[in-house]
Amino acid sequence: MKANVKYIGCDDAEMSLFESQYITPEGMCYNSYLILDEKVAVMDSVDPRKTDMWMQNLSAALEGRIPDYLIVQHMEPDHSGSLATFRKAYPSATIVASEKALAIMKQFDENTNFGPTMSVKEGDTLSLGKRTLQFIGASMIHWPEVIVTYCPEEKTLFSADGFGKFGVIDADADDWACEARRYYFNICGKYGAPVSTLLRKASALDIQTICPLHGPILEDDKLAEAIRLYTIWSSYGIETEGVLVAHASIHGNTKKAAEKLAEILKEKGAKKVVVADLCRDDMAEVIEDAFRMNKLVVCASSYDGDVFPPMHMFLWKLKLKAYQNRTIGILENGTWAPSAGKAMQTIIEQMKNVTVAEPIVTIRSAMKQNDIPALETLADAVLK
Repeated sequence: MKANVKYIGCDDAEMSLFESQYITPEGMCYNSYLILDEKVAVMDSVDPRKTDMWMQNLSAALEGRIPDYLIVQHMEPDHSGSLATFRKAYPSATIVASEKALAIMKQFDENTNFGPTMSVKEGDTLSLGKRTLQFIGASMIHWPEVIVTYCPEEKTLFSADGFGKFGVIDADADDWACEARRYYFNICGKYGAPVSTLLRKASALDIQTICPLHGPILEDDKLAEAIRLYTIWSSYGIETEGVLVAHASIHGNTKKAAEKLAEILKEKGAKKVVVADLCRDDMAEVIEDAFRMNKLVVCASSYDGDVFPPMHMFLWKLKLKAYQNRTIGILENGTWAPSAGKAMQTIIEQMKNVTVAEPIVTIRSAMKQNDIPALETLADAVLK
């Protein structure tokens, strides 16, 4: 990185399921940094899976020096899971964190003495000699104890989980947005307001480098693009004009209706149409597309007097992640008692500022020629 700021993080190529739910085909990285000055500060630790590697990286970068501080910005185990090992190796170092983070430490490990410690809050500073660390409150990005740290002399923001990305440190270096988008909406998507608040605070700083806890270090054009996208994402704005057609089909008939609707949408001028199979596609990627585009059509089979579970899970996750400011069309399928439409609408109506396009279309068992006019009317309503 820089002469006095060194990267000491670790790649975890074997990590295939982050948080036990998000597919990571390229693995994951746990970023950590070392600032060398008159005093030495370590910025966060790593997941316990990589403790040994991190300690080796740290020791090599220290070149015989002893850390004075370990800054803990976020207490989630993938960033604090090596604290106990660090404390045993460097008992004189002061652990610096928010008051809430210091309280949470004991919840994860009651057997470790984490002292000496220092509690910091918004506006506090810590001098390392020629460099100063300025602490900024970042509560609910995406845990309540989070702080981020700015070093004005290096014009660097250590951003905790903000500006993170799935993948190892150098994977897809030229395509940050794709996996950063999937990461943001699935990890931080619910917390748009706190992210917007942090962006406003950051706008007053001279930032040339962002060092997140996951993903690549951001500078120059990549930094500018990341801030542009975060501004859209955190405000639940529209990144791409288009329609996501998401279907949950038991025997394939609802899928055929969804694909026909997608054809009609394209014929009627939709700029972009993406079809997603909720039974087979990566749910996190479908969530990403739902937030990326401004229109959504949900197509599902009726099931047990409700809706087919993959669709219920999809809509429940959208609601959980604060999906809002969108238009949604509904298509249901049922043989003797269609129930999917009502079940889907019940969840959708709990979302903020979402418009349900009329009419809700019902097909019986399988799409027929006389269902086409209703699909065309729905397409018109969605695109209106």
